[in-house]
Amino acid sequence: MTRPLPSPTARAPRWYHGWNIVAVGSLLTLLAVGMRLGIGPFFLPITEDLGFSRSVLAGIVAVGMIVYGLGMPLAGWLVGRWGTATVLTLGVAIVAVSVAWAVNTSSAQGFLWSFGVLMSVGLAFTSPVAMTPVISRWFTRQRGMALFFLSTGSMAGMAVMTPVLAAAIEAYGWRIAMIGFAAALTAFALPAAWLVVRDQAPEHTDLRPEDIATRPATAPSSQPAPGLRHAIATVPFWNIALGLFACGFSMNLLGTHGVPMLMDHGFDAHSSSLGIGLIGLVAIFGTLVLGRLSDRMPKRQLLAAIYGVRGIGFFVLVAVGTHWELYTAASIGGIVWAGSIALSSAILADVYGVRLVGVLYGLTYLSHQLGGMVSAWLGGWAYEAYGTHWIAFGSAGVLLLGAAAVSLQLPRAGAGALRTA
Repeated sequence: MTRPLPSPTARAPRWYHGWNIVAVGSLLTLLAVGMRLGIGPFFLPITEDLGFSRSVLAGIVAVGMIVYGLGMPLAGWLVGRWGTATVLTLGVAIVAVSVAWAVNTSSAQGFLWSFGVLMSVGLAFTSPVAMTPVISRWFTRQRGMALFFLSTGSMAGMAVMTPVLAAAIEAYGWRIAMIGFAAALTAFALPAAWLVVRDQAPEHTDLRPEDIATRPATAPSSQPAPGLRHAIATVPFWNIALGLFACGFSMNLLGTHGVPMLMDHGFDAHSSSLGIGLIGLVAIFGTLVLGRLSDRMPKRQLLAAIYGVRGIGFFVLVAVGTHWELYTAASIGGIVWAGSIALSSAILADVYGVRLVGVLYGLTYLSHQLGGMVSAWLGGWAYEAYGTHWIAFGSAGVLLLGAAAVSLQLPRAGAGALRTA
């Protein structure tokens, strides 16, 4: 027997639990991504304490980026089999073990396996890819905004974690700072995973009664949602992957080499950390605007604008010479720093359906981490080889402008617009 549709006049619940899940995901992302992209404050203290060259530590960070990316599709697959809470718990346990190992090793090989490999796996399991499927299930009408708020955690991680970690390292050393991070992640993630996150969403998600009443009038797509193998062979999947490669290249370059680059250009450690953190701080407020726009205008156009402005910002950032220029460039760049990952995951859900979004997001995010791996290595090698940061940061600007052009080729709507690569 068919259940009757709710009356358009029925009262909606005063608070939708899906927003609690978004809040938990955002804070978890703040910690996990903040640590993964906040390696900058650790970079010079670790090289000086352990005697690593910049290229050696940059290589370890690069390995960590690719392992982090490889862990993403695995995390998305495990969430579908074991549930979100179980995967988050496993990730926290792996991070705790990796930190205990990293702070007690002094060899490059030990640091590679603990910090570069093991911690990256744990952070992948606590990353946004673990939260994207459950949030996509809980939201239909405001999916773009919800995923934007999730990405706010990444920006907050840069804004909050970079100066906090820098202060903790200065006061207590990099080892205590890393232990403190693991303790904070454990204290927050475990209760949140088991008390707040619920994989099963309501039948009508966040749709309003009037949306539910009018939904049957909407014509269904004439083409069924593709399977995983077919989805990977389509052009939009690769367009999104190429854009996320540029995104990962630029974000990890800034997170790993932004602070050292500014210090090499004459800024002190505090001003450098504050300048990089300001990008993430402004991005938090930028998501409030971009999140609303994402459900009101074509997502591909908004994604292209974000990539384009961000690309120009990289050329500006490496050229600044005064504090006011640094803070101005960081503030303007921060407006569009958020959103590329949120929009990419929202487009994946719109084009391929909620069922595949976890695995597809993980696979495209692997491209993001490949970009991060390349930039982590290039930033250290190019400076040591040529004594300039223009090679790495200029490459980021060019890639982002290319990503803007590629994003404009994405389909406007659902699976009916797909074509095979």
